[in-house]
This record gives sequence, C-alpha cells and structure tokens, in this order.
Amino acid sequence: MEARAVSKNIRISPQKVRRVINQVRGKNVAEAIRVLHFSPQGACEPIEKTIRSAVANLTQHDENAHLDPADLYIKEIKADEGMVLKRIMPRAMGRAFRIHKRSSHLTVVVSTK
Repeated sequence: MEARAVSKNIRISPQKVRRVINQVRGKNVAEAIRVLHFSPQGACEPIEKTIRSAVANLTQHDENAHLDPADLYIKEIKADEGMVLKRIMPRAMGRAFRIHKRSSHLTVVVSTK
C-alpha cells in the first residue's frame, strides 16, 4: 500500500528544499520526522508536514487503520519548481534589476515495507 501527499507553492527555492530531502529519502518515516524536527533549515517544517499528511492519507482508509507508522518508509520524495514571483530592485543610475522569488512543489510517497 502506498499514499502520496503534495504541497504546492512552498515559498522556498527548490534547491534549498532538495538539500533537505536528500537527507530523508528512503528512510523510515519515524526516523525521517525525527531528523527533520531537529534540523535547523527552514525547509524542514513544510517537508515534515507533507510527510505527516502522506501518512495520514494512508492510514485514513479502514483496511489500513491497523498500520503502524514505524512500518512505513519514504518511497519517493521530490521537489519541483513552482511559480516564480518577479520583483524589481532599484539600482544605481536609474537602472532596475529583476529579483526572482522562487517557490517549489513538494511530492511525498510513503509505502509499507
């Protein structure tokens, strides 16, 4: 059995999110949540919430209610690029530079062993 959860438009660049998800890819769900809870990176909070959502999606059905979260592992986790907010920063001599505020889409698939 497997379930997935998707978080869209997280206001953190995909590069920063990928740095964190590489630490938890393929791990047990309980261990991954423990690692994310005590990591100082800002991307850990939305990743942890998405993993918890995927576990809740899996255990929500009656036939899966007996599943223990300790038996689950992260089968797939990926961060794709979301929308980009384009902003203008004034610079010297009347010029303007463009600032890209990137966002990311996070997909988590959890499965039983």
